[in-house]
Amino acid sequence: MNIFKKIILTCILWAVALTNAQDAVHNYGNIQIHGSAMVGFHMDVINDGTFDKNLGLVSFYNEDQPIIISGAFPLVFNDMEITVDKGLFLETSIAVTNNSNFIIGSVYTPRNKTDIHMNYRVNSFYSGESDVNHIDGYSQIKNEDYFTFPVGDDNRLRPLSIESTMINTNAKCAYFYEDPNEPTTFNTSFNTDIRGAGILGVSIEEFWKLEGSVSSKATLTWDEKSNVILLGDTPKDLKVVGWSKTEEQWVNLGNSKVDGDLNSGSITSDDFFPNDYEIITLGGNNDLFETFSTLELDNYFLSPNGDGKNDFLVIEGLNLSPNNSIQIFNRYGVMVYYKANYNNEFGGNANRNLVFKRNSGLSSGIYFYILTLKDIKQKHQGYLYITE
Repeated sequence: MNIFKKIILTCILWAVALTNAQDAVHNYGNIQIHGSAMVGFHMDVINDGTFDKNLGLVSFYNEDQPIIISGAFPLVFNDMEITVDKGLFLETSIAVTNNSNFIIGSVYTPRNKTDIHMNYRVNSFYSGESDVNHIDGYSQIKNEDYFTFPVGDDNRLRPLSIESTMINTNAKCAYFYEDPNEPTTFNTSFNTDIRGAGILGVSIEEFWKLEGSVSSKATLTWDEKSNVILLGDTPKDLKVVGWSKTEEQWVNLGNSKVDGDLNSGSITSDDFFPNDYEIITLGGNNDLFETFSTLELDNYFLSPNGDGKNDFLVIEGLNLSPNNSIQIFNRYGVMVYYKANYNNEFGGNANRNLVFKRNSGLSSGIYFYILTLKDIKQKHQGYLYITE
């Protein structure tokens, strides 16, 4: 019976689209899916009528092109499956009352329109989220006090969890893999140099937009692209920070719980009101732009072939500042090596997984390094040539 219902309903909807010579299903009236019926859409959907009292399962599937959901009114589904290789694009909101299953493809919402979102209503949930299956844009919850937003940007899942002191009538979240100083979808910038007490550094890699009127804790995550090694020497140095709407500066939102290491982990804020802050991100106890005297140091030659000559990057005078750090970048500006309290142990192997496999030998070529000597307030920079 379920299969029969699926066939009948799908054919009826497609027939409407074909009869009107459209490449989309256009609802002007009242559509309702009953019981355990299953309906599949392989083309765009325009909802200018009522399509919000549904049971059963709705599937979106297309291997060759994206599917666009538009119209004057939101759509509400019970269960929903997404199998759209090129993505499901929302120009009007969709709500889920039970489950959404990310099988293939992400859901995209306009980042400059926070009123268009993927909405999860009380006790609804999702499955199948991943770096290539998530919400690229805004996700909203209704009548929930705890939820993890399956948000991300491009091919990267960057979830945020919210734990509120009471039920949220609604709250929403989106992730941005952008420098807060130069955001692309906001009418202002969020200067990471303007910081309140207890903050020495603010991430220039990413941020989240979180809206909500209820006092809440937010749990942010980081991975290697987050570069939190520039914000603290240990995970405990990290904190959640937010750009205060009233103070117009970055404010420390706390770190009530921290898990992981400097490559990946999560951090939970203290309680705060999300609507008091434009955006939130990761901060720390290191000042990325602290004023040090900068000196040109020697350029180095490294041939890590085990012959005992130039096998390691040996820098004179490290004993003057045991509290130091070194960063090594390839010619594209990608950091391939970082070490706090460096002691001449770099032998040509990457220790970052962004582009290179960790502990793999770097290819021959020219690299750029920055050595920060914190004890004597100096930064040294120069070039490093690696050959086999």
